[in-house]
Amino acid sequence: MDSNASSSAPLPLAGIRVVEFTHMVMGPSCGMVLADLGAEVIKVEPVDGDRTRYLLGAGAGFFPMFNRNKKSIAIDLRRPEGLEVAIRLASSADVVAQNFKPGVMAKYGLDYAALSRLNERLIYVNHTGFLPGPYEHRTALDEVVQMMGGLAYMTGRPGDPLRAGSSVNDIMGGMFGAIGAMAALMQRAQTGRGQEVDSALFENNVFLVGQHMMQYAVTGQPAAPMPERISSWAVYDVFGVKDGGQIFLAAVSDAQWHAFCDALGFADLRADPQLASNNDRVRARPTLLPELRRRLAAYTAEELAAVFERHGLPFAPIARPEQLFDDPHLNATGGLADISLPDGERAGQTARTTLLPLRMDGQRLPVRSDPPCLGEHTAALLADLGYAPAQVQQLRTAAAVA
Repeated sequence: MDSNASSSAPLPLAGIRVVEFTHMVMGPSCGMVLADLGAEVIKVEPVDGDRTRYLLGAGAGFFPMFNRNKKSIAIDLRRPEGLEVAIRLASSADVVAQNFKPGVMAKYGLDYAALSRLNERLIYVNHTGFLPGPYEHRTALDEVVQMMGGLAYMTGRPGDPLRAGSSVNDIMGGMFGAIGAMAALMQRAQTGRGQEVDSALFENNVFLVGQHMMQYAVTGQPAAPMPERISSWAVYDVFGVKDGGQIFLAAVSDAQWHAFCDALGFADLRADPQLASNNDRVRARPTLLPELRRRLAAYTAEELAAVFERHGLPFAPIARPEQLFDDPHLNATGGLADISLPDGERAGQTARTTLLPLRMDGQRLPVRSDPPCLGEHTAALLADLGYAPAQVQQLRTAAAVA
């Protein structure tokens, strides 16, 4: 199929309506995945807006990152007229997603038990801290589950647990919510009935550290924190180089070790019988790595990158997030897209955002609409639900919607 035909084809989830009662990262991530895949995703916000819109510091990117390709309707659920709107909207959906504390949605009659009586085809995705069990009453955050789920232990140095440098559980928890929603849609096509799906931060984190749990199950040896790990490969590390630079270099097979030595003129190391196999080199790491660090210090990071690129060896510059805007690969492959910011001092200005890391039929999934302004689609969605203009005005006057 040519690119023009591909780009005009319907997106996979076109025609699917998703209503999300979400905030922060986990729930919005689920909605973003479904929206990028073509679903109509309607974000229900309080009349004063999702608080994520107004976060500073590390949270300043949350709303514009995870709410593209969505519509916004602002509803006051505490007012009977507003709650009626929310129930009508939610019961019109194929999928409802939420990530509030247990009991909040039931209080408003917006839980699965209530809504499924109005729409037996409804798929309802809960994003929670814990799946049902002894911990389900606890308030969870990404950092909480990283600490209790072994990820912070594995990331930090011994005695210094450190959370991962991204909202990994929130984002992946939302992704698993989206996977569950899509699986339920496929099952509904066979059964005609919807179902409730649960995705949880703690269980997601345990899945992430499952490889380390399995290492212990197989070997009987606890996994060491990553900074103290016993590497499976001799050359697999960050090296300080000329002019204060740093670069990650690896040689994970005997063939790569030979190429590494040949490329850099280390004939003596290649010929050393004590370095003949990967396991030999792993055992020799206490003396091999200091020697390699001494030799590689004569090169700049750029020089080593060129050598490793030329010989097909694994390497990586140590990049900061802001440097990725200028990454030649991301820009050449369409991995970044422009959006208009909806809130804050830069409202209306353009920023670049990252797209889902996949292609379908040779195409990246685009930004079809900017992150919405608060209540941007309220009037249109109310009309779609059958509210007459006078009724919409009455709802606005009563402050039930905005």
